[in-house]
Amino acid sequence: MHLFRTKSVEQTLAETGDSERKLVRTLGVWDLAMMGVAVAVGAGIFSVGAQAIAYHAGPAAILSFLIAGIVCGAAVMCYAEFASMIPVAGSAYTFTYTTMGELVAWVIGWDLILEMLMAGSVIAKYWGVYLNDFLHLIGWNTTTQVHVGGLTIDLAPLVIVAFFTVLLVLGTRLSTRVDGALTVLKIGIVLFVVIVGFFYVKASNFTPFIPPEQPASSVRGASASGAMMQPLWQWMTGMKPTVYGVPGILSGAALVFFAFLGFDVVATASEETKNPGRNVPLGIGLGMTLVTVLYMLVAVVTTGMVSYKQLAKADSPSLATGFELVGATWAAKIISLGIVIGLTTVVMVLLLGLTRVVFAMSRDGLLPRGLSKVGKHGTPARLQIAVGLIVALVASCFDIDILADMVNIGTLSAFTLVALGIPIMRRKRPDLPRAFRMPGNPWVPVLIALANFWLMLNLSVLTWLRFLVWLAIGFMIYFGYSYRHSRLGNGELVDCLPGGTDMRADAPTSSVSAASSPDSSVPASPAPTSPTVGSVDGE
Repeated sequence: MHLFRTKSVEQTLAETGDSERKLVRTLGVWDLAMMGVAVAVGAGIFSVGAQAIAYHAGPAAILSFLIAGIVCGAAVMCYAEFASMIPVAGSAYTFTYTTMGELVAWVIGWDLILEMLMAGSVIAKYWGVYLNDFLHLIGWNTTTQVHVGGLTIDLAPLVIVAFFTVLLVLGTRLSTRVDGALTVLKIGIVLFVVIVGFFYVKASNFTPFIPPEQPASSVRGASASGAMMQPLWQWMTGMKPTVYGVPGILSGAALVFFAFLGFDVVATASEETKNPGRNVPLGIGLGMTLVTVLYMLVAVVTTGMVSYKQLAKADSPSLATGFELVGATWAAKIISLGIVIGLTTVVMVLLLGLTRVVFAMSRDGLLPRGLSKVGKHGTPARLQIAVGLIVALVASCFDIDILADMVNIGTLSAFTLVALGIPIMRRKRPDLPRAFRMPGNPWVPVLIALANFWLMLNLSVLTWLRFLVWLAIGFMIYFGYSYRHSRLGNGELVDCLPGGTDMRADAPTSSVSAASSPDSSVPASPAPTSPTVGSVDGE
């Protein structure tokens, strides 16, 4: 069995020329940056910082955010290099197919489906919860929940998912513009809350900046309950967890790192981006910078308003807790509105990302080919509607809070393999034009992969067990269907380039892809390697 057969970059680019499966390039730098901010800045910006301050690092949580931002930024820059070479839908799945082979690509694609399906369902459900909270805060005694027999159905997730599904069917550009407008409004609310919060900041709350290390059991809410909820590495080593000190800064970074997750979704839109070799790296970089600055500002304000010891005594510490402790209870309404708008934008980006991953896997034959046909608007309309229905039904009818950690492990596994793919592709295809190059190859990408794997080890034992079950299901589907229907395995990608070039995986490569001219619908003739944007590692 040829489990690790790889597609060439030329094969991957040539598939985008199929008129029935061709996406339209409409997105620019600002669209991608807003997409990244939209998916990364949700309810977490008002809560995860306070939890890191209370249970992990104290005021030094500001450093935790900085560390997490650097690690996540470095990881998504690996995506940017691949997207500049291979501007094709599918993100980590597509990139892995060209470097590590079909089986690994299937695992990553299956992980991404898990990540985005669970995230889309969880966020849509939370959107309904926070919408009801906001309506109650402003005095509207109503609810979006209805009871059908013994089943409780929340109509709010159905509404928000249906709204963005319609927009995404009509066109990616239209949906990103609506999402961008909501994201600008969300940023405005966050900045307003931060500016008001600065008036309550006291310098004494920043001291000590790095509190002394102490056992997690001494801080209420800081220790996990039960062996299955322990981080995997602690369970394996038998170490007792601690909080604060330098270990607290690092564990805080592991916590807040998850507040940055979602930027990999931006890379799934590279096939719909104008001049992706330039715009994808710039869009990701601009979005990451905005998100890091926003999170650090919120962390500074939350830390300065109240002592980390006061936050640790709260049942569920958040930025709203800080305002309540200083007597500014009115801020809860504004924060609640910010959360509703924040989650609104996240839903759209996750629906887009999930559809594009399934679209790419379908186009390769690993999932039924009918899923990858596009409609008259240049979008995979039938697939988008099907994905919307599944997400809406899961969000409306099931209690899925317990599956939230599955989002994190799916993302981190993809981050790890994409980072490892950078040195592999540099050695395998040094001839390919790269509009952006990740600096420090091979050591920096390897370190990024190790950092992401370490964060995976900080997830609970139960999360790992569920992840292994999901992988087992994925392997059954791959060996039962995907391996036999793979277009690469069946030789369907032969002669798919202009001029009759043999595109089989074992055929000699005679041309370089058109990554440097990605607006073309088919790969162009060989182009010389041009000067790159960003750092060059001297290879």
